[in-house]
Amino acid sequence: MKAVKAMIGLGLKTETQPDGFMELAAEWLRVRDRDGQLQPLVANAAQREFERKRGRQNIVLKARQMGMTTWIAGRFFLRTILKPGTLTVQVAHTQAAAEAIFRVVQRMWENLPEDLREGPLRRTRANAGQMVFGELDSEFRVWSAGDENAGRGLSIQNLHCSEVSRWPGDAGATLAGLRAALAPGGEVVLESTPNGAYGAFYEEWCGGVDGVAADRVVETQVPKCEGPGAPGLVDGLVRHFLPWWMEPAYVGPVVDVESMSEEERELVARHGLTGAQVGFRRRLERSYGGLRLQEFAEDAESCFKATGACCFDVEAIEERMAELDEPLERRRGGALLVWLPAQVGKEYCVAVDTAGGGDDGDFAAVQVVEIATGLQCAELQERLRPSELARVAAELAREYGGAMVAVERNNHGAAVIAYLQTSEGYRRLYRQGGEVGWLTTSASKPEMVARLGVLLRESASMFKSRRFLGECRTFVGGERGRTSAASGAHDDLVMAMGVAQAVRAERQGIGCRE
Repeated sequence: MKAVKAMIGLGLKTETQPDGFMELAAEWLRVRDRDGQLQPLVANAAQREFERKRGRQNIVLKARQMGMTTWIAGRFFLRTILKPGTLTVQVAHTQAAAEAIFRVVQRMWENLPEDLREGPLRRTRANAGQMVFGELDSEFRVWSAGDENAGRGLSIQNLHCSEVSRWPGDAGATLAGLRAALAPGGEVVLESTPNGAYGAFYEEWCGGVDGVAADRVVETQVPKCEGPGAPGLVDGLVRHFLPWWMEPAYVGPVVDVESMSEEERELVARHGLTGAQVGFRRRLERSYGGLRLQEFAEDAESCFKATGACCFDVEAIEERMAELDEPLERRRGGALLVWLPAQVGKEYCVAVDTAGGGDDGDFAAVQVVEIATGLQCAELQERLRPSELARVAAELAREYGGAMVAVERNNHGAAVIAYLQTSEGYRRLYRQGGEVGWLTTSASKPEMVARLGVLLRESASMFKSRRFLGECRTFVGGERGRTSAASGAHDDLVMAMGVAQAVRAERQGIGCRE
């Protein structure tokens, strides 16, 4: 009992004295260095900077191999063993990565003083992803982000989410579930290298705040970046940007000032880089080419924009998003947004991207555009079954003066068309090659995407929806020229708008096929 009380007292001391925490990490924790040798966990420049600024909620944007995953694992391990009743959860992007992180933590425990390992820190359970300290009633667990049950039914005191930009599936939903399990006053760290200016990690970064946490109370500033879903200031989420030159091992052949380029001299002047660091940077350019700014970030903007393969002009999208007004009307609990009501004498197209529906299914999407100008008038995004989607599409078409309805007939489209023709009795349906509906194929999709790209670049003001523009931001190119939503994102609004603008272009060019 005395040993446990001593541990608690040590924990309280390190919480209020960051230097004391770093000293304890160096004294108690052992990790393997780049040469495989066992060494004390002595905080490097990046880790010290994190400790100086950290709050209760943190997001870390980093270059490769800065030691942050190891440091946060060590930090939360100490918090687990110094405070009874603590549950720490570490979530990595793959099962292999989760197991690798846990081996680091296992090694930390194995190299603790024997009197601790055999005393208050004796493990009552230990396996490949969990260690339990029965006397403290504390526990350390690791999970893969692909585990649908991660965090469910738990009360977490420390949450470490690693390489969030590479989490599979709906990373935003996974994060939301984990956050729901975080206890009041719990500590969270999201950390990752960049992977494109889209997705959950990018949105979290854009919603974070810059500033130093004084006595763990954050002095905030307005975030500089904007992105889809970025809500502005997120309570207590402190941003930490850690460029590659904070790692002392990143040096190369010394470059003298006279032979430096203008860009290199500017980096030296602004950040104090040495000739050896400039030499390392040149080596990166030769080895990584266009991926250099992704793997070895130099600033918090270019590292995102240098990664990922967004199909559209990112700057044009972000500029338009900054100009957007609120919709004139919200219906169906916010699923249906209206900017421009129907006007007599104008012609409209209602484009429908179908889905299977259900609580866990994809979203169905409807875009209403004016034929003459291409202006976006209304938009629906909701999980609807084919029968309900047909009913809502018919209602919108009637509201907009008997608009032509263009249903993408891929997948569930045939069912929606059938409901439109029978249950809804709606006859003004787009036909392609004598068949009702629009067929998206490997030949037509690139043209649809290219047309949207031109409109976004040259006529972005025709688009009113933040949801749609957000999907454009996460619409990326893949292997063999294929295009789709990034992992964890959606593209239903993009595809519905693609159909609407394709039908509009066809109608203006060669007439309507009804």
